[in-house]
Amino acid sequence: MDLSRRAFLSCLPAGAVLTALPLSAAAAGPRIGSQTNAWPLKPGDFPMFLGVLGELKALGFEGFETSFRNVQALYADPAPARARLERSGLAFFGVHIFLNEYDPRTRVAPMDLVKTTADGAAALGAQRVILSGAGLERDGRVAEDDLAQKVAGLHEAARYCRARGLALAYHNHGPEFAAGGAEINGLIARTDPALVSFLLDGGWAYRAGVDLAAFFTKHRARLAGLHLRDFKGEQQVPLGHGEVDWAPLASAIRESGWDGWVLAEEERADGSKPGAAAAAPARDTLRKLFGR
Repeated sequence: MDLSRRAFLSCLPAGAVLTALPLSAAAAGPRIGSQTNAWPLKPGDFPMFLGVLGELKALGFEGFETSFRNVQALYADPAPARARLERSGLAFFGVHIFLNEYDPRTRVAPMDLVKTTADGAAALGAQRVILSGAGLERDGRVAEDDLAQKVAGLHEAARYCRARGLALAYHNHGPEFAAGGAEINGLIARTDPALVSFLLDGGWAYRAGVDLAAFFTKHRARLAGLHLRDFKGEQQVPLGHGEVDWAPLASAIRESGWDGWVLAEEERADGSKPGAAAAAPARDTLRKLFGR
């Protein structure tokens, strides 16, 4: 990407980087991607990582998302790695920062890690940085000061990302939907749409009792993407092989003309890594839902 194009992208709203692609690269309807966390990746093993991307491409996925841990070893010399990533034929949807502990003030990743990740993600050709965070709900409520500090933290991270030509998306887990969705609704209402978009994890939202189609319809303008996963009882199973009825959400997406990303996320709570054994049926389900 030349400097003029990077400068142009840096001026776009958080969710607009994809739409700035040449028209030949765009397609009607959602784009179909996958998280890489279904595979037993070893941080620093780039050939293994490229092998997973090859599997995703062979399965018909259009793009991928991955943990910052899987690519941070590439930051020191990113140009050769970026060339290899681009040759995979997959769009690099984003680098995800998920931690066991977050900044105690903002409840998201500390800014030094955000900056390091954004610098590396931009150099590797990623479209965005994705932040998970700690939930704010305590005793059935979300404190105003806690919400304000988290919003400020997201804005600070997003401004840094935007200066490097990247979008920023916030990824939920279950706590954001506690207390009637007080936190997720507060984050959507209080964050600047030009800076912060959202990556809705449909699995966590479903477990929280959220009407996914209704949530999507109300907030689709703020959504950069959706994570989809499926369950039988407490057990996660390949997408389309569980109890979740994805048809209403898929219908809402098709009818809206939304062109964000739908990403399969086949991680497992027990730590198992099914890889293509789960990603292949998930891809088949996405093809049936969206015709692509």
